[in-house]
Amino acid sequence: MKDKNNLKVIYDAAHTFGTQYKDQSILNYGDISTLSFHATKLFHTIEGGAIITNDDELAQKIRLLINFGITGPTSIESIGINAKMNEFEAAMGLCVLDEIEQISQQRQDIWQTYQQALKGLVQFQEFNEHSNNNYAYAPVVFESEQQRLKVEQALKEHGIIPRRYFYPSLESLDYLQTNQVCKNSRDIANRILCLPIYSGLQNSEQLEIIKVIKEAL
Repeated sequence: MKDKNNLKVIYDAAHTFGTQYKDQSILNYGDISTLSFHATKLFHTIEGGAIITNDDELAQKIRLLINFGITGPTSIESIGINAKMNEFEAAMGLCVLDEIEQISQQRQDIWQTYQQALKGLVQFQEFNEHSNNNYAYAPVVFESEQQRLKVEQALKEHGIIPRRYFYPSLESLDYLQTNQVCKNSRDIANRILCLPIYSGLQNSEQLEIIKVIKEAL
């Protein structure tokens, strides 16, 4: 379909650093993939991101776009924006990259501890058999929105702030002006929480999180 109709495919790959599908990077698929390097991501540069493409001509256009369209000291070929990475962000990225294997292992340990402790109480994300989990997030889905609200409130009362990264369901946003209703998406969005997962999370802190969730349930 893509080739027959000359369609271009752009993937929002914000969370997919280090993810593979059938033993190759997920970023090899599509014409463009976009990565986020926000501080909440597995690999980050505080802010920023990257555009991944195998098309050299397209890559050159992107380089122009992120640098004001400037091609030389006195030449500007096109309209552009300022999307260059600064030195501080680059330095942070190099520091994180040096520790990425340790960070990934710590996140894996945290994710697996959640899974073992909360198995049967919440629903965890299922992964494609040909892909890997990069442990970027720890989303869990509760039986009902009321149950999610109860757990979320209990966590907040203990100074633990879970996030609802996958809420709201996008078709519910007024400014998109769509008449489409995605029932499954809305249902999951109302029942999902992302539990704290980061390399500095201490085991004692995680056990407290788990305890609060179990007591609330």
